[in-house]
Order: sequence, then C-alpha cells, then structure tokens
Amino acid sequence: MDVALPPGWPDEVHPPGAPDWERTAVAWLFDLVPPDYRAHEVLRRYPVLLARFAGDHVAAGLEAARAGWRTVRVELADQLPPEAMEAAISAYEREGARLTRAARGVEVVAGALRGERWVPRL
Repeated sequence: MDVALPPGWPDEVHPPGAPDWERTAVAWLFDLVPPDYRAHEVLRRYPVLLARFAGDHVAAGLEAARAGWRTVRVELADQLPPEAMEAAISAYEREGARLTRAARGVEVVAGALRGERWVPRL
C-alpha cells in the first residue's frame, strides 16, 4: 500500500488503511499519556477521544518544558554547578523538541482517525 503520509507522521503508526493501522495508532497514543489512562474504557473504545487526551497531555508537557527552560537558571542558579545547569538546559531543549514532534504526530494521527486524508501539495 503506497499512501502519502503528512510530515510528522510517527514511524510507529502504520499508514491509514493498512492492516491494524488504528491499533498501532492507539498503542502509540497510549504511549504518550500516563499509564493510568489505560484504565479508561472510553479512551480504548474511541481512539479519536484518546487522541484529544494525548494532545492535551503533550501540550501541557511542552508548556512545562518551556517554562522550565525559561526559569531553571534563575531558580536553581545557586544550587547547581555550571555543568549540571548546562545539562539541565540541554535536557529541557531535547524534551521540548521531542514533545514538539509528538504534538505534530498527534495532530496528523488524530486527523486520520477522523477520516481526514492528507494530500501532498506541490
């Protein structure tokens, strides 16, 4: 099956229309949220709702990473050695990049779960 995928489509999720694609989407989305979310039957039953929860969770994590990056130097300047501070800043940057990719992935997977079809533009 040769399906054009939008930029940011997660490698872990099969293309829409492929066998078990929704199962791989649900598994990937559950990997983005706290494990306790798996206890909610409604999220297993309605993948589009799970995508909404995952999007909200990822957005909150991204905002937290951005806030941490902005404030860690001031709040912990006298409690961390310079190398630890630089490592913390680097960790916030990596986490922010990971969450940005996850947010884009949630966006495109959610669209596919809603039946949207991505069409590449020239």
